[in-house]
Amino acid sequence: MTKTNYINASIYSSEKQTFIDNQFMTVDDATGKIIAVGTGTPDTIAEQTTDMQGKYVMPGIMNAHTHITSIPTYWWHDGQEDRHPESREYNTMYAIHNMQDMVNHGVTYIRNVGAQYDIDVAISKMQREGKIAGPRVMTSGQAFSITGGHGADGGHEVDGVDAVVQGVRQALKMGVDNIKMMVTGGVLRNGETPDDIQFNFEEVQAAVAEAHHKGKTVAAHAQGNAGVKEAVQAGVDTVEHAFDIDDETIEMMRQHGTVIVPTMNAMYAIYKYGEKTVPAWAREKVIVNIKKHFASITKAAAAGIPIAMGTDAGTPYNGFEDESAYEMQLYVDKAGMTPAQAIDTATINCARAMHVADEYGTISAGKFADFIAMTANPIEDIRVIQQDKDVFQHGIQVHQAAKTAGVDEQVPVRQVG
Repeated sequence: MTKTNYINASIYSSEKQTFIDNQFMTVDDATGKIIAVGTGTPDTIAEQTTDMQGKYVMPGIMNAHTHITSIPTYWWHDGQEDRHPESREYNTMYAIHNMQDMVNHGVTYIRNVGAQYDIDVAISKMQREGKIAGPRVMTSGQAFSITGGHGADGGHEVDGVDAVVQGVRQALKMGVDNIKMMVTGGVLRNGETPDDIQFNFEEVQAAVAEAHHKGKTVAAHAQGNAGVKEAVQAGVDTVEHAFDIDDETIEMMRQHGTVIVPTMNAMYAIYKYGEKTVPAWAREKVIVNIKKHFASITKAAAAGIPIAMGTDAGTPYNGFEDESAYEMQLYVDKAGMTPAQAIDTATINCARAMHVADEYGTISAGKFADFIAMTANPIEDIRVIQQDKDVFQHGIQVHQAAKTAGVDEQVPVRQVG
């Protein structure tokens, strides 16, 4: 067994909500797992030693809401949305490209919640086998929608409890890790609103029962308050977006242990950049809902509801590069979180929501050595995470920062208005 000692690092502790100086980390190179973390000089003699030169080290970024087959920045042509490539081959090409972009920007684990042709299942296998670069992938295959509902163009259309049960069982047979249910309408489909309830309670409950029976999770696209309540009551594991929630909804979430995945940049990017390129009907829904959305996430975070970072990568102006780090900045600037709380949303909270916290989410003995290293402290300025940075996955460096620089030199990449 060969080992590497990483010394002279400032390592993030979610328990202490800060970075701790003069830390070391010992990694088993064969397994990619951390053997020990401590202060000062390592107890273990290792074949290799890497001096981290005082860099700020935190777990690799986890993103709980991506669509890897989507074109990162796309347009409407003659009124038709052009988010998804037409063929399986083009979808696969974009997925591989998006995977590379994510890991280069520090994202080491994702949950994909809807992929054309169920391509994320194959992509996940290729990544695990080392055939392509990118984050580990928790898969969902194609999302489930009602006939003609939100996401129907690229998902499984099912109506009624029996069809839901059959569809979920088929998806589980195919090997997905998570079931995605489009419980309400949304922004990027004309003729519906975020307040439209699409799947009824019995249908969502049936999906949850089937998934949980096999030890799998359920994510619910639910935006309006009534739809969020239905999803929570039905027992979903995570609610995606959650535009409008009240005190009763928060209490229901507390009782059910529900996690929110906010995807704030999906709204904010359309609001900020989408005028004259995103259709007026979509942008109008953003304008109507964005203040409610930010207020709801602020309220939920303050109430202690777990927040897991997700971006909805693949929506307009919301791609696969520094958007994950920017989403964390939005949590600080628009949802009242501290930088440490924002870091937790993209590390330990995601790991718990994705049921992989035994091996990911913190820099601890027994977990995989997925981490990023920066030259400045994100606790002092959350924008630091948007900088170019060193990225390690299972103890192997998969991206090296082009240069080292302070926050003033490389940031701001983006500003929140």
